[in-house]
Amino acid sequence: MANRRQFLSLSTGTAAALISAEALGRGNTLSRHTRQSHALGTQVAITVFHAEQEVAEQAISAALEKIEQVEQVMSLYRPDSQLSTLNRKGVLRHPHPDLVAILRYSEDLSRLTQGAFDVTVQPLWELYSSRTATGALPTTAEIQKVRKRMGWQHLRIESDLIYFDRPGMQVTLNGVAQGMAADLARQALGQYGIEHALIDAGELNAVGSPEDKDHWHIGVQHPRQSGRIAKTGLRNRCLSTSGDYATRFSDDYQHHHILDPRVGLSPSELASVSVAAPTALEADAFSTALLILGLEDAKELVESIDQVDALFVTKTGEAVTTEGFDLI
Repeated sequence: MANRRQFLSLSTGTAAALISAEALGRGNTLSRHTRQSHALGTQVAITVFHAEQEVAEQAISAALEKIEQVEQVMSLYRPDSQLSTLNRKGVLRHPHPDLVAILRYSEDLSRLTQGAFDVTVQPLWELYSSRTATGALPTTAEIQKVRKRMGWQHLRIESDLIYFDRPGMQVTLNGVAQGMAADLARQALGQYGIEHALIDAGELNAVGSPEDKDHWHIGVQHPRQSGRIAKTGLRNRCLSTSGDYATRFSDDYQHHHILDPRVGLSPSELASVSVAAPTALEADAFSTALLILGLEDAKELVESIDQVDALFVTKTGEAVTTEGFDLI
C-alpha cells in the first residue's frame, strides 16, 4: 500500500523542517541534532536537543535501528519481511512479538469500530490500484468478489502462529506500523536520556519541547490547497493525519487510498482527519478509522476516549475539532 500521508504543511516533509524559528527559541543551552532516513515507504527524520553531540548521535542511531526493525518485520515492500511471508503463504510461524502485538491492537480497534478499521483491506487496495492503472475503476462485481478475501475476524493471531482462515487474504499494516515505529524510536531516545525530540516516521511523536517553548509547533496540511489549514502545539503527544488527497484513484477525490472495508468504497464525507493521542500508534490507527467512520460517529468515538482528540475537515471545507485538540 502506498504511503498514505503527506500531511505536514512544509514542502520538504521532514521533521527538521517542521520546527519554526519561533519554536526553536533563542539562546538555547541545548544543541540541535537531526538525521534523516527512509523506511516504511516514507521519509523519516529525527531531531533531538541535547548538550552532548556524542550522546545525541548515539540516541538517534538507536532510534533509527528501532524503525529499521519495524521495517524488517512489517514492510509490504520487502519480500523477506514477516508480513510479506504471511501474505504470500497465508501462515507465519514464530512471528516477532511486535507483529503479534500490533495485530492484536488492530483486532481490538476493528472490534471497537465495528469493522471500519481492518488490516485485511490490502486485496481491495490492490484491486483499485490495478484497475486505475488502466484508466478505470473497479466494478461492483469485482469489489464484491475481492471482499470475500477480506475480514479481520478471519485473521488468526497466536503468540507463535499467525494465519488466515480464508484463502487469498492479505494484510497491510500501513495504518499502524509507522505509529509503532515512532513509539519504539521514542523509547530508544529515552534510554539515552533525551528529553526533547521530534520523531517523524510518517507519524509524529513529540518528546518534551524545544528549549524555552511550551510545545512543538506543527502545521497540518490543507486537504485542498497548498499550505496548512491549522497549526497545533504538541508536547509529549503524538499526531497523525489521514486524508483523501495523498493517493487518489479519481480526480474528484471520491475514490482514494483509504477504503471502507465494509462496503468496498472510499468514505465520502471527510477530506482529512488529524488525531492527537498519547502514542503514535493510537494517532496513526485512529486517523484512518475516524475518516472511514464519518464526522458524527467519529466525533462520538473520540470524545469517549481519554487523551485522544481530533481535527476533522469535511469535503466541503468545514473544520471541526474536539475540545482537546489545541490550535495555535
